[in-house]
Amino acid sequence: MKVNVISRSTDEYTKERSQDLQRVFRNFDPNIRTQEKAVEYVRACNAAKLEKIFARPFVGAMDGHIDSISCMAKNPNHLTKIFSGSMDGDIRLWDIASRRTVRQFPGHQGAVQGLAVSTGGRVLVSCGTDSTVRLWGVPVSTLLEEDVSSDKSAVPLETYVWKNAFRAVDHQWNFDRFATGGAGVDIWKHNRSAPEQSFEWGTDTVVSIKFNPGQPDILATSASDRSIAIYDLRMGKPAAKFIMRTRTNSISWNPMEPINFTAANEDSNCYSFDSRKLNEAKCVHKDHVSAVMDIDYSPTGREFVTGSYDRTVRIFQYNGGHSREIYHTKRMQRVFCVKFSCDASYVISGSDDTNLRLWKAKASEQLGVLLPREQKKHEYNEAVKNRYKHLPEVKRIVRHRHLPKPVYKAAATLREMTESRRKKHEKRKAHSAPGSIIEEPLRKRKIIKVE
Repeated sequence: MKVNVISRSTDEYTKERSQDLQRVFRNFDPNIRTQEKAVEYVRACNAAKLEKIFARPFVGAMDGHIDSISCMAKNPNHLTKIFSGSMDGDIRLWDIASRRTVRQFPGHQGAVQGLAVSTGGRVLVSCGTDSTVRLWGVPVSTLLEEDVSSDKSAVPLETYVWKNAFRAVDHQWNFDRFATGGAGVDIWKHNRSAPEQSFEWGTDTVVSIKFNPGQPDILATSASDRSIAIYDLRMGKPAAKFIMRTRTNSISWNPMEPINFTAANEDSNCYSFDSRKLNEAKCVHKDHVSAVMDIDYSPTGREFVTGSYDRTVRIFQYNGGHSREIYHTKRMQRVFCVKFSCDASYVISGSDDTNLRLWKAKASEQLGVLLPREQKKHEYNEAVKNRYKHLPEVKRIVRHRHLPKPVYKAAATLREMTESRRKKHEKRKAHSAPGSIIEEPLRKRKIIKVE
């Protein structure tokens, strides 16, 4: 006669140390666990609710400027350092960890309109409405605390005076050249007091300029005549240009897919383009209710942050039509510049109320060192939430955001206007001859001409 018995070795369930956790044996046979999906669904709902409960994105504010913050620049070599420039000509170097000013760079007589840091992180380039470009030496991170506090002002290494005011500047990757935008596009070298190349293509004023991170000789510009142009320094002439219905305020290249760039537009949308096919946008990113002033990609290339005139900061997926996150405070005014930190963990915004604000890229992320059990719990919650994200209740909890009343009302008005235009178009199409009205998607409708 055979008798089936449960046999386990004592080594499997005996604790080696008194601090060890008691091992629990589970049978994962689906015939025994008939309620597994129901239990997981409840866990997904609870994980989504917990994410909302622990969402505390605002880390702190950095004050010190006495006028609106107009531009910012990251230091690619120092994770915790960021530069900011204001409308009164003041430039500051901030330490994000301690949220205080490390160094000031006085000298500009008007608004600072552009900041850029060399790839090595040792030279800061600034330009402004006083028609000057200034090169500054960046203090090394090993500088002692007392040395920094004893001399907080810096002297420019070089000052170049030019004929026109500047609106934007960007530094070339891995080389000692930088480009300025104003009445035209000028290419400068560190040791030359005049531009080595100048481009003009019937534009008014160039308002933003960005070098391509993958091809250092290619740069994209946007101008006040609603055009976006791509220049190739090796050809010595412009490569491509197209005109949109409204002006583009800022451009950012995707660092992981350098053929793609996203434009922050005056019509409250962002448009992602493939530089090889400029007659239509790859994706339209909606949600802002006023002009988008600045945009910056995460170092991972999977998402980007935007700052708007509607006093909010939003984070979008690189291929998502709507934002996954919105940040706002009662005191924050119009946002003129935004930046992702170099480790993609934080977002920094500069606004009209003279403050820089530090936000978490993931609102509910726990700061500090996590224990292995905590890390596993977070990963499990994320996985179970992702598994049931399509179900109505989980989707509703994850998507819900509290909006400021002006933004909520403006969004409702925009929806009403869009619906009204759609109905009008449908009626016009219904009462017209077949084929006389050509339908164009929004991705193509916003582009007037490609040259």
